[in-house]
Amino acid sequence: MSRERFIKLLPGERRPGRVALPPPFQIKARTEDTEGRLSLLEVTLVRDIPRHTHHLADEMIYVLEGELGVHFDGEDLTIPEGSFILLPKGIPHALSRATDIPPRVLQVSSPGGWECYLEDLVEAGPATTPDGAFTPADLNPIAAPHGIHYEE
Repeated sequence: MSRERFIKLLPGERRPGRVALPPPFQIKARTEDTEGRLSLLEVTLVRDIPRHTHHLADEMIYVLEGELGVHFDGEDLTIPEGSFILLPKGIPHALSRATDIPPRVLQVSSPGGWECYLEDLVEAGPATTPDGAFTPADLNPIAAPHGIHYEE
């Protein structure tokens, strides 16, 4: 292993990026840190994520705290703390809070790039309605270069 690629982050620390992400998103490993293989984020799901498809990357989620709601392949699932799911590319899915307490998860994207999409979102400005809901029509132009599509 190359010494230059070694990373140590203490609790609450995050990798810097091109723009600062909101507090619910903490980048732990950027795409360039892993030579493109993956990106790793610690995410607190404060808003539900509407049905969408990743066309380029598999998404893997490990639930650290709380319960995560997942709509996958026509089925609604509750993923409890300590559980892992693999959401293969090409299959639509949605993520939600299964309880009033937002779940905290580790999210891996392989290959990497998820953090780049989030940075593009921040640079583009608000992509939510006044009540905080995501608007697919606003998200899709930003998501498309990253191989992500939200259902309208």
